[in-house]
Amino acid sequence: MSSPTDRKYLSSHEWVQIADGTATVGITKFAVDALTDLVFIDLPAKGKKVEAGKPFGSIESVKAVSDLISPVSGEVVEVNDPLAQKPEGLSADPWKQGWMIKVKTSGAPAGVMDAAAYDKQSAAH
Repeated sequence: MSSPTDRKYLSSHEWVQIADGTATVGITKFAVDALTDLVFIDLPAKGKKVEAGKPFGSIESVKAVSDLISPVSGEVVEVNDPLAQKPEGLSADPWKQGWMIKVKTSGAPAGVMDAAAYDKQSAAH
């Protein structure tokens, strides 16, 4: 399955979509499928600063707890609170409804790749 081409990806399976200086961040379907039964998502509060390449929260499944890595630096301007309340919603639609945070970005994303490169890397796993 191909990842959407309208966003960029980190090798750690986060995606970012930037419009008008605001970056929407989530995790890929590959990550959701690998994690399986999601039980908890820890997201930052609105107003918190995030830094590209550093964790902004965590996601927990019955298997493991994984850091969520930010592809951008900036300030969190919106948090998908319903997702934090019902993490299983991420399985239904990680690309649209499953976004996690929106960040007023202070620069370009760091360490990202396009969909073709991401899909090639994911297929190797």
